[in-house]
Amino acid sequence: MTNLIERLLNGDIRALARVITKVENRADGTVEILRALFPRGGGATIIGVTGSPGSGKSTLVDKLASGYRTSDKPVGVVAVDPSSPFTGGAILGDRIRMHALETDPGVYIRSMATRGHLGGLAAATTDVVTVLDAAGRDPVIVETVGVGQDEIDIVRLADVSVVVLVPGMGDDIQALKAGIMEIGDVFVINKCDRPGVDKMERAIQAMLSLGPGSNDWDPPIVRVVATRGEGVEELRGTIEDCRQHFRNQPVQSLRRRGASKDRLMKLLEERLVQSALEEFSDEEFEAAVDGISRREQDPYAVVEQILERLKRLT
Repeated sequence: MTNLIERLLNGDIRALARVITKVENRADGTVEILRALFPRGGGATIIGVTGSPGSGKSTLVDKLASGYRTSDKPVGVVAVDPSSPFTGGAILGDRIRMHALETDPGVYIRSMATRGHLGGLAAATTDVVTVLDAAGRDPVIVETVGVGQDEIDIVRLADVSVVVLVPGMGDDIQALKAGIMEIGDVFVINKCDRPGVDKMERAIQAMLSLGPGSNDWDPPIVRVVATRGEGVEELRGTIEDCRQHFRNQPVQSLRRRGASKDRLMKLLEERLVQSALEEFSDEEFEAAVDGISRREQDPYAVVEQILERLKRLT
């Protein structure tokens, strides 16, 4: 395990891939790996890219990462895809649309399935970002699953959150609703070669005017045509301006503290649920499920039984 971590820190791509696979699958030794890598991180800029399906997030990430590579920066990309609620499988097709990155050894792309986790990210996304950060990838770009207005987990993880919208897909109406529109540090109108761009921009501005407005930062709106790379360089500059603006400000410390609290709570939930299930054999658990489905038991009593067993252990 120590050798694997050393190889990762020395830039071994295979070691990086193996560690991320272990982390994502929660394999034996995962906690030890993450504990060893956690102090090594904290230096990377985390850029979150979210938006509705079909808004061109993957193409935009492709162009963004290519832009960072012109500065010879080693880039990490985490692309989260939805999982089937029936089979748990996922196509993981984001890298199909990242043509410019597939042969670049300076870019590491990891596709992840949500595995039923809500909020736009997979359960292990934060840990994977920690691994990429420790491995020296900077920036790390995280593309969310693209499910709609509840993709707000990214704001707790990213230093800069980019919301991608498209004219002519009803996003001008979505801009007036609550949800992901409230988390954006930077707004991108992609596919600006389509009609309706001005209407889209006015809708975003109207929504922003209703917000509380704080931190002396007015979220800018950047127009791009990602397929042609138009406006991407301006977007990179805007992201850097945003990062510099929030750097060392109290709001950044509050955001990081909130992210740390959220991460701690999720780890506690994961470990406590695991500990609780270990107290129930597979047969007992399945029998409890059968009893609940037949209305012979109620789920509240089953949970109390599990908690009582955990209390006796302590």
